[in-house]
Amino acid sequence: MPRPKQRTQQLRDHVLQVAVVTLAADGVAGFTTRRVARQAQTSTPAVYELFGDKAGLVRALFFEGFRQLRRQFDQLAESDDPRADLVGVIETVRGFVGRNPVLAQVMFSRPFADFDPGPAELSAGAAVREFIVARVRRCIDAGILSGQETDIAHVLLALAQGLAAQETAGCLGTSQASVDRRWELAIRATLNGLGAAVNKP
Repeated sequence: MPRPKQRTQQLRDHVLQVAVVTLAADGVAGFTTRRVARQAQTSTPAVYELFGDKAGLVRALFFEGFRQLRRQFDQLAESDDPRADLVGVIETVRGFVGRNPVLAQVMFSRPFADFDPGPAELSAGAAVREFIVARVRRCIDAGILSGQETDIAHVLLALAQGLAAQETAGCLGTSQASVDRRWELAIRATLNGLGAAVNKP
C-alpha cells in the first residue's frame, strides 16, 4: 500500500496562514522558515519541500497579500455614486494596510533581500489594479474625473499606500480625529484636482 502523501495542499495552506501570522508577530527581522515550521507544527524540510526556500515562502506571502486585498475589494458594493465607491476602495486599502502592516510591506516595499520579484510577482497586483481602474473608469464616464484611468489608479493606490504607511508608523497625527482629517484632506484634494479638468473649457 503506498505511503500517504505528507506534503499536501492542505498543509501548504496551513503553513502559509501560519507564515502570515508569524510575519505579523515577529516582523521581517524575526521571520525564518524554522520559526514558521515550528509554529505550524511541521518540519523545516517540509516547508522547504512545499515552498522551495525562504524566498519561495516570501513569494507565496506576496501573492497571498494581493489575494486577500482583492477579496476585500470584491466585497465592496457598487452604488449610484462613483466617487463614493472610489473613496471606498481607498479606505479599503487603508484598512488592509492598518491590519496587515508587515504583509503590506512585503507586497509594496519588498523588504527581504533574498526575494527578487520576477514577472509573475510583478503582475500579482494586476487584479487589484484592474479593480481600481474599473472604479476610476466609472468616475471618468460620469464626468467626475478627467485623465487616463490607469494613471489615476496608480496615483490613488500610491496615495493610499503612503498615507497608510504614515498612519501605521504613527506619523500622521496624534489623535484619530487628526489622522482621519488628513486622510479626508488628501483624498478630497486629489480627487478634486483630478476632476478640475472636467470643467475647463
